[in-house]
Amino acid sequence: MTIDRSQMAEFLRRRREALQPEDVGMPRGQRRRTRGLRREEVAALCHMSTDYYTRLEQERGPQPSEQMIASIAQGLHLTVPERDHLFRLAGHQPPARGPSSEHVSPGMLRIFDRLADTPAEIVTELGETLRQTPPKVALVGDWTRYRGPARSNGYRWFTDPATRDIYVPEDHEFLSRMYAAGLRGIAAVRGPGSRAAHLAELLLEQSEEFRTLWADHEIGLEPDDVKRFQHPEVGRLDLNCQVLFDPHQSHRLMVYTADPGTESYEKLQMLTVIGAQSLSSS
Repeated sequence: MTIDRSQMAEFLRRRREALQPEDVGMPRGQRRRTRGLRREEVAALCHMSTDYYTRLEQERGPQPSEQMIASIAQGLHLTVPERDHLFRLAGHQPPARGPSSEHVSPGMLRIFDRLADTPAEIVTELGETLRQTPPKVALVGDWTRYRGPARSNGYRWFTDPATRDIYVPEDHEFLSRMYAAGLRGIAAVRGPGSRAAHLAELLLEQSEEFRTLWADHEIGLEPDDVKRFQHPEVGRLDLNCQVLFDPHQSHRLMVYTADPGTESYEKLQMLTVIGAQSLSSS
């Protein structure tokens, strides 16, 4: 496939002009004359330089990589069909759809963008964190930094003891069983050769605890609605967890709240401030 620079540039301009700052969680600001988003705003959303993005809209520069196109598609809040179209215009085959896709739907992103003051994250069915709000980073750390199998929280649970430090000790046994049972269920649905099956094979090689739990063949263990965290600075927090599920991408938006008037509520307010300070200083 070859790149279609003129059509790609026109498509990017149209999609940029169709978005407003409030659509992507940005302030509108004063004296705004630009139709839609500014180029520098899109570049920030896509984690690239303004100059690089501008050259694409001006039909200049090298052919963007698949990784760059994926980042642009996510930054512009494209639907999956729009994402696939952009890949083809850039001269690439579109990535797979479904549970292996990391492209978050625009609807889920719009909700996520409005949760800046709340601990929230978007995760895959294998527990890989795709997005975190600053308060969620303040609560558990930056889980988007991991690469390879370690991107899965369940994989880290059995291979990195430090992963368990954020959870209260009395929940550890159940969480171990839940992660093993959850992975077994996903692997059964996705089948041999799937990413879930590969993850199970790695854990069977690396974790004696996982091997023992896997042999029990437990299935269908549901997580508690209340998650109990042990934060190194503010101590224990008991947080309610609400989940929004995208059946097409198998992504979950998880939102954490505390009951008003409780000690956990006050601690969560503190973490929200910590998250905002981290964002402003980055």
